[in-house]
Amino acid sequence: MSVQLNHTIVHARDNRESAEFLAHILGLEVGAEWGPFVALDLSNGVTLDFASVPAGSIVTQHYAFLVTEEEFDGVFQRIKDAGITYYADPHGARPGEINHNDGGRGVYFMDPARHGMEVITRPYGSGDGA
Repeated sequence: MSVQLNHTIVHARDNRESAEFLAHILGLEVGAEWGPFVALDLSNGVTLDFASVPAGSIVTQHYAFLVTEEEFDGVFQRIKDAGITYYADPHGARPGEINHNDGGRGVYFMDPARHGMEVITRPYGSGDGA
């Protein structure tokens, strides 16, 4: 059996704001609006469908994106240019730093709905763990 993730719904206070925020940071284009969703298409065929919901009903989720070293440079520059607080770890104990897990680079930051976003250049367990 071949099972692939096709799409997931991401709750947001404002679906357009959150989709545009993440599209800008990742260097992507916001996709078509479909019903209550604003789509963000990723290169592996997965779509993030942003849906506006009441702020009190949003439960913080974590989304991790694997990029190339070159793409990371652009992502990280856009994070810094936007003045977004970033961390080397998911708990926010190392602000203003990136990590070098598995011989790559990684950074954590929050989106407008307070979801934890992570951008990495190496999958976990793929490198030397430095």
